Amino acid sequence: MMKGLTIGKLAKGAGVTVDTVRFYERRGLIAEPARTQANYRLYPPEDVALLKFIKKAKDLGFSLNEIKELLVFRHDPDTSRAEVKARIQDKITDIKNKREDLATMLETLQRLADSCDGQGSVAGCRIIEALNADTDGHHHHQGGGS
Repeated sequence: MMKGLTIGKLAKGAGVTVDTVRFYERRGLIAEPARTQANYRLYPPEDVALLKFIKKAKDLGFSLNEIKELLVFRHDPDTSRAEVKARIQDKITDIKNKREDLATMLETLQRLADSCDGQGSVAGCRIIEALNADTDGHHHHQGGGS
């Protein structure tokens, strides 16, 4: 019996799809496995834990590039806890900024919804007019990140 997992077993073990495994491979997050003599690609069993790590980090809002950096940290004995914590702090700041942006968007949309009684034809619709006009001159800034 050859050691290693087929892509299907690997994906199933990590709770991701085969397409996700292939995508992470293309992005360089997991190594493409060597082929066996029968030309099968078999993944090392530890790739299950690796994929779970990637999935968890992604669920917490980390971009794939940020996850790549975390993966380097994961295996580098010279990495300090302070470095890892700094990345987490950056992500917290990032999420807080996004939360503020979302709150602003929500407020604006609520104002637009409240300005309309929902009656009659679209002609003269306040929501459409507001979206057409650059009334408040506020341009939404795109934060860094991904």
